[in-house]
Amino acid sequence: QYLEEADVVIYAGSLVNPKLLEYTKDICTIHNSAKMTLEEVIHVIEKAEAEGKTTVRLHTGDPCIYGAIREQMDILDEKNIAYDYCPGVSAFCGAASAQSVIITRMEGRTPVPSKESIQSFAAHQATMVVFLSTGMLEELSKRLIEGGYTADTPAAIVYKATWPEQKTFVCTVGTLAKTAAENNITKTALMIIGDTVAAAHYDRSKLYDPEFTTEFREAVKSKTHHS
Repeated sequence: QYLEEADVVIYAGSLVNPKLLEYTKDICTIHNSAKMTLEEVIHVIEKAEAEGKTTVRLHTGDPCIYGAIREQMDILDEKNIAYDYCPGVSAFCGAASAQSVIITRMEGRTPVPSKESIQSFAAHQATMVVFLSTGMLEELSKRLIEGGYTADTPAAIVYKATWPEQKTFVCTVGTLAKTAAENNITKTALMIIGDTVAAAHYDRSKLYDPEFTTEFREAVKSKTHHS
Protein backbone atom coordinates (compact mmCIF):
# COMPACT_ATOMS: atom_id res chain seq x y z
CA GLN A 1 0.00 0.00 0.00
CA TYR A 2 2.80 2.41 0.87
CA LEU A 3 4.60 1.61 -2.38
CA GLU A 4 1.43 2.31 -4.35
CA GLU A 5 1.10 5.72 -2.67
CA ALA A 6 4.78 6.71 -2.85
CA ASP A 7 6.08 9.65 -4.87
CA VAL A 8 9.70 8.71 -4.03
CA VAL A 9 11.16 5.29 -3.24
CA ILE A 10 14.66 4.67 -1.85
CA TYR A 11 15.29 0.92 -1.98
CA ALA A 12 18.16 -1.24 -0.77
CA GLY A 13 19.83 -2.22 -4.03
CA SER A 14 20.35 -5.88 -4.89
CA LEU A 15 18.92 -6.96 -1.53
CA VAL A 16 15.34 -5.97 -2.36
CA ASN A 17 13.33 -7.99 -4.85
CA PRO A 18 12.91 -5.51 -7.76
CA LYS A 19 9.46 -6.99 -8.44
CA LEU A 20 8.26 -4.93 -5.46
CA LEU A 21 9.00 -1.74 -7.38
CA GLU A 22 6.29 -2.69 -9.87
CA TYR A 23 3.73 -1.57 -7.28
CA THR A 24 4.83 2.05 -7.65
CA LYS A 25 3.12 4.74 -9.70
CA ASP A 26 4.48 5.62 -13.15
CA ILE A 27 5.50 9.06 -11.86
CA CYS A 28 7.38 7.69 -8.82
CA THR A 29 11.07 8.61 -8.55
CA ILE A 30 13.20 5.59 -7.57
CA HIS A 31 16.65 5.73 -5.92
CA ASN A 32 19.00 2.79 -5.27
CA SER A 33 20.50 3.27 -1.79
CA ALA A 34 23.33 0.80 -2.53
CA LYS A 35 25.04 3.74 -4.23
CA MET A 36 24.09 6.32 -1.60
CA THR A 37 25.40 7.49 1.77
CA LEU A 38 23.17 8.06 4.80
CA GLU A 39 23.43 11.81 4.18
CA GLU A 40 22.31 11.41 0.57
CA VAL A 41 19.34 9.30 1.64
CA ILE A 42 18.27 11.96 4.14
CA HIS A 43 18.72 14.70 1.53
CA VAL A 44 16.32 12.91 -0.84
CA ILE A 45 13.77 12.53 1.96
CA GLU A 46 14.11 16.20 2.99
CA LYS A 47 13.64 17.38 -0.59
CA ALA A 48 10.53 15.24 -1.01
CA GLU A 49 9.11 16.52 2.28
CA ALA A 50 9.66 20.13 1.21
CA GLU A 51 7.68 19.37 -1.95
CA GLY A 52 4.85 17.70 -0.03
CA LYS A 53 5.72 14.27 -1.40
CA THR A 54 5.60 10.86 0.25
CA THR A 55 8.79 8.80 0.48
CA VAL A 56 9.11 5.07 1.07
CA ARG A 57 12.49 3.87 2.39
CA LEU A 58 12.34 0.23 1.29
CA HIS A 59 14.56 -2.15 3.23
CA THR A 60 14.69 -5.92 3.01
CA GLY A 61 12.32 -8.17 4.94
CA ASP A 62 12.03 -6.84 8.47
CA PRO A 63 13.96 -3.53 8.57
CA CYS A 64 14.88 -4.20 12.21
CA ILE A 65 17.24 -7.01 11.18
CA TYR A 66 20.43 -5.52 9.74
CA GLY A 67 18.42 -2.64 8.27
CA ALA A 68 20.41 0.26 9.82
CA ILE A 69 17.15 2.11 10.43
CA ARG A 70 17.94 3.65 13.84
CA GLU A 71 20.43 6.13 12.37
CA GLN A 72 17.83 7.27 9.85
CA MET A 73 15.04 7.57 12.40
CA ASP A 74 17.20 9.62 14.79
CA ILE A 75 18.02 12.16 12.06
CA LEU A 76 14.38 12.37 10.97
CA ASP A 77 13.42 12.98 14.62
CA GLU A 78 15.98 15.81 14.83
CA LYS A 79 14.54 17.35 11.68
CA ASN A 80 10.93 16.90 12.88
CA ILE A 81 10.07 14.78 9.85
CA ALA A 82 7.25 12.37 10.66
CA TYR A 83 7.44 8.75 9.55
CA ASP A 84 5.67 5.41 9.91
CA TYR A 85 7.46 2.11 10.38
CA CYS A 86 6.03 -0.83 8.45
CA PRO A 87 7.40 -4.18 9.67
CA GLY A 88 8.04 -6.87 7.10
CA VAL A 89 8.82 -10.56 7.10
CA SER A 90 12.48 -11.44 7.53
CA ALA A 91 14.11 -13.99 5.25
CA PHE A 92 14.86 -16.18 8.26
CA CYS A 93 11.11 -16.52 8.93
CA GLY A 94 10.65 -17.62 5.35
CA ALA A 95 13.42 -20.17 5.67
CA ALA A 96 13.49 -21.57 9.22
CA SER A 97 11.14 -22.85 11.86
CA ALA A 98 12.54 -23.88 15.23
CA GLN A 99 12.06 -23.64 18.98
CA SER A 100 14.95 -21.23 19.49
CA VAL A 101 16.70 -19.26 16.77
CA ILE A 102 19.91 -17.25 17.13
CA ILE A 103 20.25 -14.60 14.41
CA THR A 104 23.79 -13.42 13.84
CA ARG A 105 26.52 -12.79 11.27
CA MET A 106 30.25 -13.16 10.85
CA GLU A 107 32.36 -10.09 11.42
CA GLY A 108 33.71 -8.72 8.16
CA ARG A 109 34.76 -5.14 7.58
CA THR A 110 32.28 -4.23 10.32
CA PRO A 111 32.93 -5.94 13.69
CA VAL A 112 30.55 -7.75 16.02
CA PRO A 113 30.69 -7.45 19.84
CA SER A 114 33.27 -9.83 21.35
CA LYS A 115 30.63 -11.61 23.47
CA GLU A 116 28.61 -12.38 20.34
CA SER A 117 31.11 -14.57 18.50
CA ILE A 118 29.95 -17.49 16.37
CA GLN A 119 31.78 -19.83 18.76
CA SER A 120 29.92 -18.55 21.84
CA PHE A 121 26.54 -18.85 20.14
CA ALA A 122 27.35 -22.32 18.83
CA ALA A 123 27.64 -23.53 22.44
CA HIS A 124 23.85 -23.14 22.84
CA GLN A 125 23.18 -25.80 20.17
CA ALA A 126 20.06 -23.86 19.17
CA THR A 127 19.19 -23.29 15.53
CA MET A 128 21.46 -20.56 14.20
CA VAL A 129 20.65 -18.34 11.22
CA VAL A 130 23.69 -16.56 9.83
CA PHE A 131 23.17 -13.54 7.59
CA LEU A 132 25.67 -11.56 5.52
CA SER A 133 28.37 -14.24 5.61
CA THR A 134 28.17 -16.17 2.32
CA GLY A 135 31.70 -15.17 1.34
CA MET A 136 33.20 -16.48 4.60
CA LEU A 137 31.86 -20.02 4.81
CA GLU A 138 35.15 -21.82 5.43
CA GLU A 139 35.78 -19.60 8.43
CA LEU A 140 32.15 -19.96 9.53
CA SER A 141 32.45 -23.77 9.51
CA LYS A 142 35.67 -23.61 11.49
CA ARG A 143 34.13 -21.38 14.18
CA LEU A 144 30.92 -23.41 14.41
CA ILE A 145 32.98 -26.56 15.02
CA GLU A 146 35.20 -24.76 17.55
CA GLY A 147 32.03 -23.68 19.37
CA GLY A 148 30.60 -27.16 19.69
CA TYR A 149 28.78 -28.22 16.53
CA THR A 150 30.07 -31.38 14.85
CA ALA A 151 31.13 -31.27 11.20
CA ASP A 152 28.16 -33.47 10.27
CA THR A 153 25.56 -31.23 11.95
CA PRO A 154 22.80 -30.54 9.39
CA ALA A 155 22.97 -27.15 7.68
CA ALA A 156 21.33 -25.39 4.76
CA ILE A 157 22.23 -22.55 2.45
CA VAL A 158 19.10 -20.66 1.39
CA TYR A 159 19.60 -18.40 -1.61
CA LYS A 160 17.17 -15.49 -1.96
CA ALA A 161 14.80 -16.78 0.71
CA THR A 162 11.11 -15.94 -0.04
CA TRP A 163 11.91 -14.84 -3.62
CA PRO A 164 10.38 -16.82 -6.51
CA GLU A 165 13.89 -17.96 -7.44
CA GLN A 166 14.68 -19.23 -3.93
CA LYS A 167 17.07 -22.18 -3.87
CA THR A 168 17.81 -24.33 -0.82
CA PHE A 169 20.90 -26.51 -0.53
CA VAL A 170 20.91 -28.91 2.41
CA CYS A 171 24.41 -29.86 3.54
CA THR A 172 26.41 -30.05 6.77
CA VAL A 173 28.47 -27.64 8.85
CA GLY A 174 31.61 -29.15 7.35
CA THR A 175 30.47 -28.81 3.73
CA LEU A 176 29.06 -25.26 3.72
CA ALA A 177 31.86 -23.74 1.63
CA LYS A 178 31.99 -26.70 -0.77
CA THR A 179 28.21 -26.62 -1.30
CA ALA A 180 28.20 -22.88 -1.99
CA ALA A 181 31.09 -23.19 -4.46
CA GLU A 182 29.48 -26.09 -6.32
CA ASN A 183 26.27 -24.11 -6.77
CA ASN A 184 27.86 -20.71 -7.48
CA ILE A 185 26.32 -19.10 -4.40
CA THR A 186 28.42 -16.05 -3.47
CA LYS A 187 25.92 -13.62 -1.91
CA THR A 188 22.24 -12.98 -1.09
CA ALA A 189 22.00 -16.16 0.97
CA LEU A 190 21.58 -17.10 4.59
CA MET A 191 22.80 -20.18 6.40
CA ILE A 192 20.70 -22.27 8.77
CA ILE A 193 22.62 -24.43 11.24
CA GLY A 194 21.16 -27.13 13.46
CA ASP A 195 19.22 -30.36 13.65
CA THR A 196 15.98 -28.61 12.69
CA VAL A 197 17.22 -28.59 9.08
CA ALA A 198 16.93 -32.38 8.87
CA ALA A 199 14.15 -32.97 11.42
CA ALA A 200 11.57 -35.24 9.83
CA HIS A 201 9.49 -35.77 12.97
CA TYR A 202 8.16 -33.44 15.65
CA ASP A 203 6.11 -33.63 18.83
CA ARG A 204 2.42 -32.81 18.66
CA SER A 205 1.42 -29.49 20.26
CA LYS A 206 0.48 -29.84 23.93
CA LEU A 207 -1.82 -26.82 23.64
CA TYR A 208 -4.27 -28.75 21.47
CA ASP A 209 -3.79 -32.13 23.12
CA PRO A 210 -7.09 -33.34 24.66
CA GLU A 211 -5.19 -34.60 27.72
CA PHE A 212 -3.58 -31.21 28.40
CA THR A 213 -5.34 -28.68 30.65
CA THR A 214 -5.17 -25.01 29.65
CA GLU A 215 -6.62 -21.78 31.04
CA PHE A 216 -9.61 -22.22 28.73
CA ARG A 217 -10.15 -25.99 28.61
CA GLU A 218 -10.06 -28.92 31.03
CA ALA A 219 -8.18 -32.03 30.02
CA VAL A 220 -10.17 -35.03 28.93
CA LYS A 221 -8.52 -38.21 30.14
CA SER A 222 -8.23 -40.92 27.54
CA LYS A 223 -10.17 -44.12 28.12
CA THR A 224 -8.30 -47.38 28.26
CA HIS A 225 -10.11 -50.21 26.51
CA HIS A 226 -9.55 -53.78 27.63
CA SER A 227 -10.24 -56.68 25.33
